[in-house]
Amino acid sequence: QVYVKESGGGSVQPGGSLRLSCVASGNILSSNTMRWFRQGPGNQRELVASATSFGTLWVADSVQDRFTISRDGAKNSVFLQMNSLKPEDTAVYYCNVNWYASDFWGQGTQVTVSS
Repeated sequence: QVYVKESGGGSVQPGGSLRLSCVASGNILSSNTMRWFRQGPGNQRELVASATSFGTLWVADSVQDRFTISRDGAKNSVFLQMNSLKPEDTAVYYCNVNWYASDFWGQGTQVTVSS
C-alpha cells in the first residue's frame, strides 16, 4: 500500500507565493518519479513538474519562470515552490508517485489566487 499526502495549499493574492509539500509512504520502489499535476476549473489535469529519484527535475514551460520543484529522496518528499502566482494558477494540485505501471495519487490541495 502506498499513501500520498499533499499540503500547503491556500488562498493568496496575485503575486503571492505558496510552497506545496508532498510525502509518500508505504511500499515505494526506490526508483520512482514524483510529479505535481493541477486541474483548474473546467480544465483537464495537466502535468506541472516532476522529480525523479535520480535527481532529474522538470518544470512545464508555462510556469518555468515562477515554479521550482525540489525533492528529498531519502524521505520520498517533493516540494513545489510557486512564486508570482496568477489567477490562472488557481487549481487543485495533485501529487503523484509513479514507477513502471504503478501510479498513486494524493487527494489534492486547493490553490486559489484571487484579489
